Amino acid sequence: MSSGSNLRSEDQFLCSICLDVFTDPVSTPCGHNFCQTCITQNWEVNFPYKCPLCKEIFTSRPQLGVNTFIKEMVAQFRHEAQQEAGSSSSAAKPGEVPCDVCTGTKLKALKSCLVCQVSYCQTHLEPHLTTPGLKKHQLMEPVENLEDRMCLQHDKPLELFCKTDQTCVCSLCSVLDHKNHKFVPLREESEGKKAELKKTEAEVQKMIQSRRVKIQEIKESVKISKDAADREKAEGVQFFTALKEAAERGLEELIKEIQDKQKTAEKQAEDFIKDLEQEISELMKRSSEVKQLSQSEDHLHLLQSFSSLKAAPPTKNWTEVRVHPPSYEGTVVRAAAQMLEKMKEKMRKLLEAELKRVQQYAVDVTLDPDTAHPWLILSDDGKQVNCGNKRKKLPENPKRFYPCVNVLGQQSFSLGRFYFEVQIKGKTEWDLGVARESINRKGDITLSPQDGFWTVWLRNRNEYSACAGPSVRLHVQPGPEKVGVFVDYEEGLVSFYDVDAAALIYSFTGCCFTEELYPCFSPGLNDGGKNSAPLIICPVNKADCCTDETP
Repeated sequence: MSSGSNLRSEDQFLCSICLDVFTDPVSTPCGHNFCQTCITQNWEVNFPYKCPLCKEIFTSRPQLGVNTFIKEMVAQFRHEAQQEAGSSSSAAKPGEVPCDVCTGTKLKALKSCLVCQVSYCQTHLEPHLTTPGLKKHQLMEPVENLEDRMCLQHDKPLELFCKTDQTCVCSLCSVLDHKNHKFVPLREESEGKKAELKKTEAEVQKMIQSRRVKIQEIKESVKISKDAADREKAEGVQFFTALKEAAERGLEELIKEIQDKQKTAEKQAEDFIKDLEQEISELMKRSSEVKQLSQSEDHLHLLQSFSSLKAAPPTKNWTEVRVHPPSYEGTVVRAAAQMLEKMKEKMRKLLEAELKRVQQYAVDVTLDPDTAHPWLILSDDGKQVNCGNKRKKLPENPKRFYPCVNVLGQQSFSLGRFYFEVQIKGKTEWDLGVARESINRKGDITLSPQDGFWTVWLRNRNEYSACAGPSVRLHVQPGPEKVGVFVDYEEGLVSFYDVDAAALIYSFTGCCFTEELYPCFSPGLNDGGKNSAPLIICPVNKADCCTDETP
């Protein structure tokens, strides 16, 4: 019987309740067939009695008898199916263990004998199932390389596990080479190892899940980054397109102004030339008349015309007439100055928008008294600091700055972005920025990125510098009254803003942060009261800040 016919026959002999081949098939009065046990149990829990297939209801419980015809058909089907399954699975397939005894076609092995070290098919396994001496042999599921399961030293099956040496051994090893060691059967140790493997598998699955979550986070970060990049590109295109258009308009206006001046000069010259040519024409006519009269033999006519021709011709005095070329000095400079003013206005609007964006990352910063120099006076709320005139008695603290009059913020940051603002109004000296945790806090301190500081400072009332190692002189006019500090940890960026003017003071770029960063402050020395004003950490006005990005 073909495989296709068996599948079709099996469909015909399935019980619709247990979905398996009929066992003791019975027929209901409506003509449907079920296993005797299946329909009996069904009617024991369901009332009224009805057919599970067609739902026909019976007034009383039908008496059921085994359908001998279907039972014989089912028996024949089972027999043929078993024969076909046996013939199709007897030959060993790739990956299956073949029988070691078969000659010619190797049949699939059903068991392996650890004593004989041989794998047997159904036929060759029969003696191990019937012969008393062979029935004592240890059989197992078929495996290849049985020699690997034997003790190389004693040629016995490896059936014990030495917990002392953590190795598999035979029964002779336990009394000879591993005397006084602790042993357990392989099955027992295997079950323990399975429990460990399940725990390991759970841990691995947890690691897989966490990495999948991380992949999703990274993908989301890439999407956020792409969206931000698209916004920045669009804003950049808009800004520089506006600049380009403004420059083109400025160039057109400049060229038109020059051309208009040139056309005016040319028009003036053309008018002068036209007048001169008109006078030349009149003079040439007069010259012809004079010449003709001078050659006339008509004495009366000569005398009568002489007076009118002798009179001075009506000509203009052209001695002082000049065509002055237009002056173009300063034209380009004035156009460039106007263009620069327009660019400044656009830059101002751009910086205002930029400042609003960074202000959304504002954090609450308070001063850490454990880091403050003994001369520094901190407010009770930790928002103000100024320098006094005498040293306070404070406990020695490795975190405290000395002799530099510095103090750090209590909050630290090791990822993302953060922003804070500090009022510096009325001061003649200050330092402001961020510092890494491992900075030197004792003795002379150099403010530079190489030493863990990213700061700007004021000296002598109006000398601003970025402590970039070497320092960079900053041209800040007028001086700011409030400074904003923005840090993008991953980007390696520290920027300083004049908050009121919405102007960028300076940016440290390309920084490589590997430690926690702390806000860093120095109000400078008191200087006899000239620099007594405090540094004040201000609340950030985020009412108008952008909110389209996630901090």
